[in-house]
Amino acid sequence: MATSVSATPLSASVPQAAVPRPARLKSLDVFRGITVLSMILVNNPGNWGKIYAPLKHAPWNGCTPTDLVFPFFLFIVGVSIAYALESSKHHPDTHKAVLIRIVRRGLTLFALGMFLALFPKFDFDTVRIPGVLQRIGVVFIIAAILFLKTDRKTQIWTIATLLVGYWALMMFIPVPGIGQANLQPTTNLAAWLDNLLLSEHLWKQSKVWDPEGILSTLPAVATALTGVLVGQWLKKPTAPGDKIAWLMVWGVICVCLGLIWDLHFPINKILWTSSYVLYTSGLAMLGLGLCYWLIDVKGYQKFTTPFLVYGVNAITVFFLSGLIPRIMGMIKVDTANGEVDSKTWLYESFYTPFLSPINASLAWALTWIAFWMVILYIMYKKNIIIKV
Repeated sequence: MATSVSATPLSASVPQAAVPRPARLKSLDVFRGITVLSMILVNNPGNWGKIYAPLKHAPWNGCTPTDLVFPFFLFIVGVSIAYALESSKHHPDTHKAVLIRIVRRGLTLFALGMFLALFPKFDFDTVRIPGVLQRIGVVFIIAAILFLKTDRKTQIWTIATLLVGYWALMMFIPVPGIGQANLQPTTNLAAWLDNLLLSEHLWKQSKVWDPEGILSTLPAVATALTGVLVGQWLKKPTAPGDKIAWLMVWGVICVCLGLIWDLHFPINKILWTSSYVLYTSGLAMLGLGLCYWLIDVKGYQKFTTPFLVYGVNAITVFFLSGLIPRIMGMIKVDTANGEVDSKTWLYESFYTPFLSPINASLAWALTWIAFWMVILYIMYKKNIIIKV
């Protein structure tokens, strides 16, 4: 475990002698904290069958508050890249070392995701290869390299190419063995490619396609690149009011474009459609713009600590919050009704007897958030930031 007081999670390290460390943007840490806290809330209900509607993903087309969490995080990854690599971008002599660190960090994230997928059975024959951390790792590598090696105009064109190109692939390319292009769950082009290349290594709930699949990673890169553009804008030496105004304007424009495109290419988190990218990126701009105005411009910071403690160790808490439940599932407790895992015993002993099923499920998730907040607060006070 490494400790640091200034490293940004998901930022690429550079030689300290050559490049000064960037100042932290507190609103970005807070926005990241709100996002990862939301991740933990929606990923840890007491009972998956008893969940309030806003805490569920849309079954296919559409977008719930839960469907905003992952794209917001990738957007934040992009903003962090712009802050972490801006100085080294202008020092070509450091690029080789930075590229090595970028790839190493992305592969580490991928490996952490694979570890979670394998633990505790380590069944390599059917392990799910795609996943949240895996997608973050891949997207981080691509977006960071594009930022380091291309200019802003090229990045804008890359976003446009990815979004329009993905739309064309999904809407006009016939699906081999199936026929006409379509957006149905099991017969679309992305599902066909996942099944062709990953076969037994897909999401167990579907078995023939994956919500973090191969083809949908392309527009996910575009999500991160929108964050890269916003990060560059926030770093400009212009008045904070101008930054906020344009961030809000572009946020509204992207939301509107996403809703318009939704009429032809539906907003869909699982397919990560181009309309979904624009819609969620626009909302992320509005959310970050609001945080920036409140925290960094107006100086309202008393409320930020709970979110800061999550934001500065985002990947750490996301990984551990996925690992600990698996460990709890391995610990067995004897009860009058037979042997159960420790999570079930705790839930049925201290939650379901006192609350309605849906509120018990929510209370378990909130307890999980409070549990990690205590640990993260201690780490925050000791200036411990675990670099991934």
